[in-house]
Amino acid sequence: MNIRLEQPKDYREVENLTREAFWNVYRPGCTEHYVLNQYRTNPDFILELDFVMEEDNRIIGHVMFSKAELVLENGSKKASWTFGPISIHPDYKRKGYGLKLLQYALNKARDMGIGFICMEGNIEFYKHAGFDLASKLNIHYHAEPRESEVPYFLAQELIPGWLKSNGIAEATYCPPKGYFVADENPDAFEAYEASFPQKDKAFQEGQLPQFCQSCGMPLMRIEDCGTNADGSTNFDYCQYCYKDGKFLQECTMDEMIEHCAQFVDEVNKNMPKPMTKEEYKQMMQQYFPMLKRWRK
Repeated sequence: MNIRLEQPKDYREVENLTREAFWNVYRPGCTEHYVLNQYRTNPDFILELDFVMEEDNRIIGHVMFSKAELVLENGSKKASWTFGPISIHPDYKRKGYGLKLLQYALNKARDMGIGFICMEGNIEFYKHAGFDLASKLNIHYHAEPRESEVPYFLAQELIPGWLKSNGIAEATYCPPKGYFVADENPDAFEAYEASFPQKDKAFQEGQLPQFCQSCGMPLMRIEDCGTNADGSTNFDYCQYCYKDGKFLQECTMDEMIEHCAQFVDEVNKNMPKPMTKEEYKQMMQQYFPMLKRWRK
């Protein structure tokens, strides 16, 4: 096993590795390979922490790191860091390679003076690398209620006491914009994706919940999804919002929220505490700006 810095000659091989590692894991298809492709020219990309892992004379793993920010209670910002995607080829998963690669990279990050890492992932894996719920350090996730113990939002002080020494008692984290590049540039992403061998997208057990990026409706089956201009399935939008490559309603975000609020009684069937129509609208005012159709 060998871990070294990625080189330009590795780029396409590593992007294909990333695609293979993430395909249909968290959502139908994946975008992580495009995030990596675009991040290499992003000023937040940390070149010194761009590592590949080799075994059997082939690249089987990769990890990248990015600069990030914490927003303090007074609105000021402090530098922070994150990492990902971290990719291990499917043939080598569940054999300890991912943990070895991550621990190597985290040690190098600590040597560089990087003191604090936030990330999104499965705590059952990342706890072995020293991560715990970010809420235990009073670090909140931008898309969840402040009082929540968000199970997928994790953090670690690489340098003990780093938060206190930087005057951070409580803060909120938002992933860097570079991670949303596929959503912000869908045509460029589709053109890039078309340069790889075709693979079938699918819903499968263990994926993160998928929601229509226009109205927020849960997407759980192919039948829930809209269609592209060529008749293929569109996994971003529901059948009620998108058909044949076009939105079925030309409306503003506020108009969509007003429309969706009519169905609050249906939503309440799956809620631990029923909401009024006005409470539901207020919740959607917070949530909808993060959806692909309404994101600015």
